Amino acid sequence: MTLHVDDVFASFDRDHALERLAGGNETEVYWTDDRRYVVKLKYDLGGDLSQALRWARLMRDVAEHYAACLGEWHTIPNYFIVARGSDGRIYPLTVQPFLPDAQPLDALDYQALTPEQRALVALQLSDILCRARAFYRATGSMPDLYGRSAGSHDERERMKALDRLPQRLWSFLVERTLLRSHNLMLLRDPEMRIVLIDYDPVRRGRLYRLVYFAARCMLLLRDFAALAWLRRSARRDRVRAAQTLAPHASVSASDPS
Repeated sequence: MTLHVDDVFASFDRDHALERLAGGNETEVYWTDDRRYVVKLKYDLGGDLSQALRWARLMRDVAEHYAACLGEWHTIPNYFIVARGSDGRIYPLTVQPFLPDAQPLDALDYQALTPEQRALVALQLSDILCRARAFYRATGSMPDLYGRSAGSHDERERMKALDRLPQRLWSFLVERTLLRSHNLMLLRDPEMRIVLIDYDPVRRGRLYRLVYFAARCMLLLRDFAALAWLRRSARRDRVRAAQTLAPHASVSASDPS
């Protein structure tokens, strides 16, 4: 991983240096040396103090709305500060607790899960989808349950190029189902809790947001179908396991010893 030095990290590190952890469609993600927090930075939001405060308040308000949408079980805390970078501009930063045993759904091997675990994942994702749909009907928006990853700023810019539009549309409409989400993380605890890690607002015009969220709402039907497949696979494997155990149980019952 790459170490980044910038005065914007002064609140988190004595040397103003944080290690890059990941990157999304608009955001660079870093983590603190003690591995307690992640710091999210959007380099295109740098400006003067009033601009940074305005963005920080908007991001906080949207995060609170999306946290209310999904509920405490499926969300994590978000904190917002502003800090001056080495370039003299002031940036809004998002701070979240680092989740050491979490795994994005995009990297999850569903076949490696037990049938009970798959059923639990499907149950939680169904709850998340129902909450997102209800929130859309009430507000016209919903949290980004999918997300994208980028290995670097240059890769992110290449992904935004016009010649990548067909690829982005294919990813948006077909590939990025809820089961392959970058923004939903599975916590490796006994409850196998699934949480959202991205609470960003959609920073586009009103017409774009109307079309975007309407398309997202329609694509929820695709995700409900994916969850139906996950439930069927869990039931099928439970039946197979029961059938495998049944002959052994019969032999044991007939054994006179």
